[in-house]
Amino acid sequence: MIAPMLNEQDKNYERNLKMTTENRNTLAVIDGETLMDMRLPPTKFCVDTVLPQGISILGGAPKIGKSWLVLDLCVRIAKGEPLWGLPTHKGTTLYLCLEDPLRRTQERLNCITDDVPPNAFFATAAGTLADGLCEQIKNFVAEHPDTVFVAIDTFQIVRKSSTDMTYSNDYEEIRILKQLADELGIALLLVHHLRKQGDSDPLNKLSGTTGISGAVDAIFVLDQSKRNATGATLICTGRDIEYRELELNLDKQTCVWELISDSLDEPLKCLPEDMILLVDLVKSIGFFSGGNTEFAERYNTFSGKQLSAKTLKQQMNLWRYLLEQNGVRFENHRSNGLRLVTVFFSILNLYNPM
Repeated sequence: MIAPMLNEQDKNYERNLKMTTENRNTLAVIDGETLMDMRLPPTKFCVDTVLPQGISILGGAPKIGKSWLVLDLCVRIAKGEPLWGLPTHKGTTLYLCLEDPLRRTQERLNCITDDVPPNAFFATAAGTLADGLCEQIKNFVAEHPDTVFVAIDTFQIVRKSSTDMTYSNDYEEIRILKQLADELGIALLLVHHLRKQGDSDPLNKLSGTTGISGAVDAIFVLDQSKRNATGATLICTGRDIEYRELELNLDKQTCVWELISDSLDEPLKCLPEDMILLVDLVKSIGFFSGGNTEFAERYNTFSGKQLSAKTLKQQMNLWRYLLEQNGVRFENHRSNGLRLVTVFFSILNLYNPM
């Protein structure tokens, strides 16, 4: 596709940005009117609506099948074949399978396909963020300018240090890779592990601080299935994609993850378990008005959970719009210094969410 030509305002902004790089004491600014008139290209996707250009992270428990998913993804993108019925945008792919020898990678490829295209590349060794990784990826893309997708399996292997586990270090390492992905115009996927301890919100299970999840463009968590003991749920969220849950099943013969269902076709299943239980509670009582603590106690009695009033309110605020799509509305207010909440169920919200 031919990129749209820059108009004069776009060119002026590009000139200002170039001047700013030469004078770091000056901000490159743009006024709102000019910004609204600029012809900026839309977000590009490797897999339509799911995997955007930029930096993404895939978390999952050990041996759950993350590497099988990434391997299949690399082959399909290189071929331009759809994934779960979603179009892929064909281009060169690079899989840094740093935990596996070439023999294991070959064996896995033989399981999932009999036709590996020549524009799918693999490497079992690479530098770290402190030792040339970014330059290696830049050089590869320079040699293969149609590269669209690079996967690093696992992120932990290429990190600068295993001892600095602070928020700032996590954020900085992701930021370096994000700048690389943006500069090269590729989708860069990091494969990562989950915490050993559980969490009601799967997105909080990623190992490390919230600096990781805060810096990436998209997060994918491959977790134990909510419906099928032999399957998995792929939870997807990000800046440029809709929240969705994909129910998957790993075919034992082909070792390919097959799609069972997509939560975008089932609005209620977009909600985490705690909020699904909240919908059930509000449906049963119809209306509640009182203190946050009292409502949390009622919720815990109904659900068998042990959520604090603060945790419950945070989740309700986070999932407010999907709750409204499923008929649950709530209003927070104060009276005589007390924090109160009114919660009610309205079938109108199922059809006309605000």
